Amino acid sequence: HTYYFEKLEVWQNARIFVKNIYTITSNFPDSEKFGITNQIRRASLSITANIAEGFARISNIEKGRFVNISYSSCIEVINFLILSLDLNFISEEQYIELREEAEKNSNQLNALHKSVLK
Repeated sequence: HTYYFEKLEVWQNARIFVKNIYTITSNFPDSEKFGITNQIRRASLSITANIAEGFARISNIEKGRFVNISYSSCIEVINFLILSLDLNFISEEQYIELREEAEKNSNQLNALHKSVLK
């Protein structure tokens, strides 16, 4: 049995994004385990989780609210990517790659939010 959210391209892309965030952050300093590593991972997980939870809701207003939370989490990840670059936890190349992924996800979430509320 496949749930509707699993068929959404934005959820599938966000799922890959989570994996990429986990892979990159596995190289962060141990001293950051409960700091930025935990924060950026939780924010990335929130993107997929809120899409899933939102599409379990009946009303489009509720769906839209969860998609908006997912979008906010995506922006939060971008914030942590900027800080990770500033702190030299990631390279410029890694930053650009992940930033592009995050922006793609945020654009898709924006489009999904608009379509849900139509």
